[in-house]
Amino acid sequence: MSEDADKSSKTEEPTVKKLADAKERGSVAVSREVNTWMILMAGAIMLVMFLPDIANDFRIMLIKFVEQPHDISFDQGNMHEVISKVLMDFLRILSVPFILFLVVSIGSGVLQNGVNFSPKAIEPKLEKFSIKTGVKRIFSGRQVIEFLKGIFKIAIVGTVAAIPLIPTFKRIDALPTYDVVTLPGQLHELVFILFTGVLAVLAVIAIIDLLYQRWEHTRSLRMTKQEVKDEHKTTEGDPTAKQRLRKVRLERAQRRMIQAVPEADVVITNPTHFAVAMKYNPEEMSAPVVVAKGQDLIAFKIREIAEENDITIIENKPLAQALYFGVDIDEEVPEEHYKAVAEIISYVWNLKGRMMPAEELQQPAAAAE
Repeated sequence: MSEDADKSSKTEEPTVKKLADAKERGSVAVSREVNTWMILMAGAIMLVMFLPDIANDFRIMLIKFVEQPHDISFDQGNMHEVISKVLMDFLRILSVPFILFLVVSIGSGVLQNGVNFSPKAIEPKLEKFSIKTGVKRIFSGRQVIEFLKGIFKIAIVGTVAAIPLIPTFKRIDALPTYDVVTLPGQLHELVFILFTGVLAVLAVIAIIDLLYQRWEHTRSLRMTKQEVKDEHKTTEGDPTAKQRLRKVRLERAQRRMIQAVPEADVVITNPTHFAVAMKYNPEEMSAPVVVAKGQDLIAFKIREIAEENDITIIENKPLAQALYFGVDIDEEVPEEHYKAVAEIISYVWNLKGRMMPAEELQQPAAAAE
């Protein structure tokens, strides 16, 4: 009862500090389903790209043992050399798939939560070796949900995988009758159908699970009103905590800003030290709006994203510096820069086949009023 009462009193969303502390402890929302999907996708890519070469390398490695076993000396002196060569060839052949799976496994966690190395997460703790704690963990509500989710996933994946294979059942029965030339092609087609169905349903499950894990993680970190008040009192007088909060908020703001770059119409650069991304929609805005800006590394990132999204990049040193220092994110361009900005946007729109109305060529809509 006390645990239920405690949970019901935690009505407040976790603060930035609470989330940062949890991340420092290694407590982050991670979806195993996303990991599974990415590893299976990597496996599918490997099958398509590397399987023929891997099979051929294994054939070359083993053909001597099959066709010319009498030429291989298995005496004690030569045995070590033969085994060493086979093992080295084996490792060489499988090195590319192994590296691919390793990168995908690490990348999955990085994509979900960014780079987060937490020494506290691997510290030995006595409660981890407690039988009572272990039993509680096994029969906890979370584990029951994971168990039910596993059964549901097996049922759904099995059903979805079987449906596209139903029309091919006759061909599956006939597989033993195919010759060596025809069999690989038939198997490849069946495996492709199976993998496509499985990956499609697992992608849906992974998205749902990722959203659930993030919701559950946030819910588990909820706070009482008193905890929020106490934390506020503590952090107000703690310079280190203030600095960390500023850092977390800055990182969040930068992430949101970078995500807005693909929506920009143009990026104005210094060219290397400053970059300012602007967006203008005459129907919704009275003047162009700065959606992102940055210096040095962030400027480089803005230019990189602009290039990836085919956004025009214009070099204008005075204007880039003036906008960087004089306009905040999501603010409209000041009136003194209307003419220069309007000329640039008009030029960009003409490049892309859009036309700015004649009355807006000298200045945005607000300036004409």
